[in-house]
Amino acid sequence: MATLSEVEALLGQPRFNWSDPAPWAEMEREFGIEFPADFREIVNAYGSIKINSQLYLDHPAGHLLHNLGRSIRENLELWREEDMTEFLPSPAGAGPGELMPVATATTGEAVFLRVPDNASSPWRVVVQEFDSPAWTLHEMTFGEWLLAYLRGEDVTVCSRNWAPDRPFYEPLS
Repeated sequence: MATLSEVEALLGQPRFNWSDPAPWAEMEREFGIEFPADFREIVNAYGSIKINSQLYLDHPAGHLLHNLGRSIRENLELWREEDMTEFLPSPAGAGPGELMPVATATTGEAVFLRVPDNASSPWRVVVQEFDSPAWTLHEMTFGEWLLAYLRGEDVTVCSRNWAPDRPFYEPLS
């Protein structure tokens, strides 16, 4: 599994460094799942950010304008609409095999965590290209996927043209 130190080496030092588990516990109770440890660790370190002026990640702290729980609720509503369900390989939701929307990109992609089928199965990343019916399952954890993105690899969302010198981020309020 990718480590926070590997992300920091590419993206730079985090400035948020959240340690209170309460917002995660509240959000996880609401959705009925426990988010993967690597996703939580990265989001807790960086908070709500925009990476390379392209990829949005949100934190569940309630005082933030860009709040993960609110974002997930809104995106679940969108992806559960009858005319949107055909664009995903499985339903949006928190059940086994379903897709939990956790990030978006200014280039039109939606990033989902695929809920494992059982406790021994790993979380995976699915990226849907909003301007087409295409989606891609990435057989990697969120941390591995984010590292690949930060390295400029094509993981459906690609940063090469957005951060030609090196990855960067800006905090969102």
